[in-house]
Amino acid sequence: MAVARTVRGLALACHPGPTLAVSVFTALLAWSAGLTLGRGLLVTAAVLTGQLSIGWCNDLVDARRDRAVGRTDKPLAAGDVAEPVVRAACGAAVGACVVLSLACGWASGLVHLVLGVASGWAYNLWFKRTVLSPLPYAVAFGALPAVVTLALPTPVWPPAWVLVAGALLGVGAHLLNVLPDLADDEATGVRGLPHRLGEPVVRWLAPAVLLAGSVVAAYGPGLDGTGLGLLAACVVLAVVAVLARGRLPFVAAVLIALVNVVSIVARS
Repeated sequence: MAVARTVRGLALACHPGPTLAVSVFTALLAWSAGLTLGRGLLVTAAVLTGQLSIGWCNDLVDARRDRAVGRTDKPLAAGDVAEPVVRAACGAAVGACVVLSLACGWASGLVHLVLGVASGWAYNLWFKRTVLSPLPYAVAFGALPAVVTLALPTPVWPPAWVLVAGALLGVGAHLLNVLPDLADDEATGVRGLPHRLGEPVVRWLAPAVLLAGSVVAAYGPGLDGTGLGLLAACVVLAVVAVLARGRLPFVAAVLIALVNVVSIVARS
């Protein structure tokens, strides 16, 4: 029973939603780039371990604050898993990430470790409390497609529009991720850019940034019927996100992010 509780606590402490989403995005990018199955699995595993380390690092850094505001949904704050266990898991994930990343080739590995994983850690340790809080997300998400294409037998950088669309997706993801926790963060002294802008601004800024990414994803490779259809869907969702109330704006913004991912994968 104790083992099951610890395993469950570790799974929840790694931020499973974002970790799974980024890993699936990587797998789709690997498939669309033409990587072999083995190579695609290697790149995806490297990204997965990096995301696990970032998620566990985040909860370790936030443990004291989460306890202060009574975050019973956080395993460390609720006592479902001990800090030494999470630290050990985080260390193991970092070690595995370094090995797997470099196995993808030095170019892919360095881009992933320096621009991807290090950006995530830098956000956890410092950027999240500053006006520059979106920057690590922009860098990490912008670099992710390059992690895949640089792992090809002949390494290449993805087109500039893919990098820009990925960066905008990252900023939008940051705004969406922080939105539900604005009050708790403020109460414990965390004031990133979204906190300084305030909830009303962030609620329309998030879909606006994601929509900008949709425009780049539509026009970057040359506008066609697929791109136009995806862009039109994003425009409708953006209107819903701005005008609707309750949870619907958040759901609409998440759907814009999903359509952007599909657009990048399908047309890169």
